[in-house]
Amino acid sequence: MENSDKTPKVTGIGGIFFFSDDPKETRDWYAKNLGIDTTEWGATFESRNNNDPDIIESMQWSPFKTGSSYFSPSKKEFMINYRVQNIEGLVKNLRENGVTVLDEIEDSDYGKFVHILDADDNKIELWEPSDIK
Repeated sequence: MENSDKTPKVTGIGGIFFFSDDPKETRDWYAKNLGIDTTEWGATFESRNNNDPDIIESMQWSPFKTGSSYFSPSKKEFMINYRVQNIEGLVKNLRENGVTVLDEIEDSDYGKFVHILDADDNKIELWEPSDIK
């Protein structure tokens, strides 16, 4: 059953990223104490799409080295990645609403990405996975 809704919107959480003074130690602690299977990039949690259970979605959990420029210009110690559909339409709507769009949509093997600032100047990563048409 294909979801024909192409409304530009967030459909879920795609990732949680946060600062750590020692990302390896943090990953190791979570693996040892909470059983999270981590790699050098963090951990990937998979779930089934509610509307189409054949689709497996993922959510990335990653500690970044404290001070990483990846969260800039936000001064916060975290960044949330939201999974979206119709990223082009969403970015158009965001620009029309006066939202700060920090870069152009980047197309990669994992899907399309763009970064924005919310009302509190938190940097947000928007991600349209490559499997969403």
